[in-house]
Formats: sequence, structure tokens, C-alpha cells
Amino acid sequence: MTEDLRLLHVHAHPDDESSKGAASTGRYVAEGVDVMVATCTGGERGSILNPKMDRPDVLANITEIRRREMDTAREILGVRQEWLGWVDSGFPEGDPLPPLPEGCFASLKVEDAAAPLVKLIRKFRPQVVTTYDENGGYPHPDHVMCHQITVAAFEAAGDPDAYPELGTPYQPLKLYYHHTFHRERMKALHDAMAARGLESPYADRLKDWKPDPENEKRITTRVECAEYFGLRDRALLAHATQIDPDGAWFAVPLEVHQQAWPTEDYELARTLVDSELPEDDLFAGLR
Repeated sequence: MTEDLRLLHVHAHPDDESSKGAASTGRYVAEGVDVMVATCTGGERGSILNPKMDRPDVLANITEIRRREMDTAREILGVRQEWLGWVDSGFPEGDPLPPLPEGCFASLKVEDAAAPLVKLIRKFRPQVVTTYDENGGYPHPDHVMCHQITVAAFEAAGDPDAYPELGTPYQPLKLYYHHTFHRERMKALHDAMAARGLESPYADRLKDWKPDPENEKRITTRVECAEYFGLRDRALLAHATQIDPDGAWFAVPLEVHQQAWPTEDYELARTLVDSELPEDDLFAGLR
């Protein structure tokens, strides 16, 4: 049965597949699940976040470099990957916010931007789809749009009257939202660092981050995947323009992370099958 299971992750930019859900991806690949990553944009307008890569030659070739980084991460994770073909919107800053660049992903109509994802779902036929919640995980316009097109495509892919030119209708059975950077997890990692006499990278952030029990209740599914955290880290490092190996991503030692918070966490947002909550498997009710 596992060989017939298919999982589709829908992400906004190259690197998101490695920073959100990569360890559970590693676990499912090891179990024989066919995993596909759909990347909405090429990350063309992303900032260079690794000081060692902040060079004119990198900036001049950022589109090609980010594609190469994605190729490397894909090989590390053992997944298939498809580009949906949209252009990065960038992260607008200022007051008031500047308008979005013309023709960028977040400026499109949802029904238009969802079309290539509907086509991919009908071709790949995943039982399970993941993406971000309605806030995008954080308020980047591409992340919010990624949520919107994934929800739209999940509903439309099985509808014979929707996008009839894009292949035979197919209905995925479960839709999940990533809950990667929630307070409960950050607090556990912070406390584990403090208990070992180590400096926590989360101290300042937690000072002003009030508990939000309602948000924590949204988590329905915790996938045990600590043994794949090292794989996740390798995939992250493949995105050298985005990930500083000496930065906050790796401030918590691997063994501390494995002991303090050994799961990746999700919210079951839509389902057409019965499963008992809380779950420990994205395929609960399917195997």
C-alpha cells in the first residue's frame, strides 16, 4: 500500500520545502511514499540572506543559482519537483506598502494562478496535499497566495466542470497546513537550551510572544521524524543564498532539537476520510 501513496507539498519559493516539513518528507520517502514538491515561484526577488553569498556575481545570476540550489535540495530529499512558473512578488516593505510588481505571483487572480497546480494534481494524483495556513505561515504575499491557490486547486481538481482542459478530474483526500514556527515548539527549544547552559536564539522573540492557546489547538497531527532532522539540515544548506550556516537556523544543536521537539506539526484542514485526532501520520485513515 505504501508504494501507492503520494504526497504533494505546495511551496511559495525554493528553500521553503527544506525549512518546512523536510524531515517528515525524508521519513515518507524512506517509507516508499512518492513525494512531489510544487514550487510556485523561482524566488527571483528573494533577498540574499547569507552574507557569504551577498556578492554582485550571485545577485546578477540569482534566478539560475536558486534553481541550482533547488536541484541540489531535491536530490538530498529524494523528491520530485515541479515549477509552477510564476514570478516571485518580493516582500514589500514601507508605510504605505508599495504596490506589487506587475505580473508577479501575488498580483494574479486566484483562479488563474491555481491552474497549473490543478493540472499537476490531476497528473500526480496525490492523496495528501500540504501548504500554509491562511496567514501564509508569515505574511509574505507569495505565501498567502500559495495558500489560496492550494485551497482552490484542492477543491477544483476533482470537479469535472472546473478547468476541463487540464486533465481527468482527481480529488485529493486530505489537505494539511504546516505549523512549523509555533510558540510551543520555540519555547521547548528555548528551555532545552537554557537547561544545558546554552544561549537560546529565541530569547528575544519569546519575550514579546504571548501564548496563543487557540492557535496551538489548530495542530492536529505531529509526525515523528527526529532521525531525519540531519537530512533537513543538509537540504537547508543546499539553499546557500538563503541559509547562513553560522546563523540562527543552526544555533540549536541537532541532538538538542531531536530531544526537545522530535516532530513536525500540521493542521488537518480538509479531509474526505475518517481518522482519529490527534494523528501521528499524514496518511492516517489511508493505510
